[in-house]
Amino acid sequence: MPENLNSLSHINIQEILQNYILPWGINIIMAIAIFIIGKFIIGILVKVARKIMAKAKVDNILINFIASIINTVLLLFVVIAALDQLGVDTTSLIALIGAAGLAVGLALQGTLQNLASGVMLIIFRPFNDGDFVEAAGVSGVVEAIGIFTTTMRTGDNREIIIPNGTIFGGTITNYSRKGTRRVDMVFGIGYDDDLLKAKALIKKILDEDNRILADPAPSIAVGELADSSVNFNVRPWCKTADYWGVYGDIHEKIKLTFDAEGISIPYPQMELHHENCHQDKAA
Repeated sequence: MPENLNSLSHINIQEILQNYILPWGINIIMAIAIFIIGKFIIGILVKVARKIMAKAKVDNILINFIASIINTVLLLFVVIAALDQLGVDTTSLIALIGAAGLAVGLALQGTLQNLASGVMLIIFRPFNDGDFVEAAGVSGVVEAIGIFTTTMRTGDNREIIIPNGTIFGGTITNYSRKGTRRVDMVFGIGYDDDLLKAKALIKKILDEDNRILADPAPSIAVGELADSSVNFNVRPWCKTADYWGVYGDIHEKIKLTFDAEGISIPYPQMELHHENCHQDKAA
């Protein structure tokens, strides 16, 4: 009887080793190997993708974001392959991941829109950090372009954070993109004033300002015979950085010069003509 027990125990242990421990051990080792090797290959692929994007001069924010997505997606495939090696039914797992991704996508629809818009802003670069732009109803200097939001600083030093979807879905005006800007100004003189003298004075003021560019040449022309004034359209060109300085200084110089030369700058007024109706009635 003890011999039978020994032989039976020996057989059971051998069967357990052959049928369970060895196969499972091999599968576990293979799964670990798949995970380790897969993770190593993913690291190489991510580095290659980073180098390619860096050579293409892609923004660092976008490089990090894309690299993170590539790493996550490929790692998910490696984990599924490792689980499949262990005999786990991955079909239901894949379906579950897909359903979860769809649910998350629907829940984060607005966030994903901002994400996609942020990627487009970084790729196409309608503006850069430090540019003065008008977007989403806000005018200010761009301080940071993120994946989800853009940070702007207004002229009175307020920080405004705008969702990228709002910016990319609307009109963007970039005042800093070009090296030069035209300064559009309108100056009115009275109908009794000397038009040619006023025009010559404006030209002299523009010629004396070294910030005004000679090419393109400034334009000075009568633009309107208004109700109470003759209006000049004055349009000189300057460097973009000098725009507001030129705008303010030219207005000040023209006002002081016109005052000194006796040229009036009329304000809107209305003339009333009164007729004596008593004489008509008496007649």
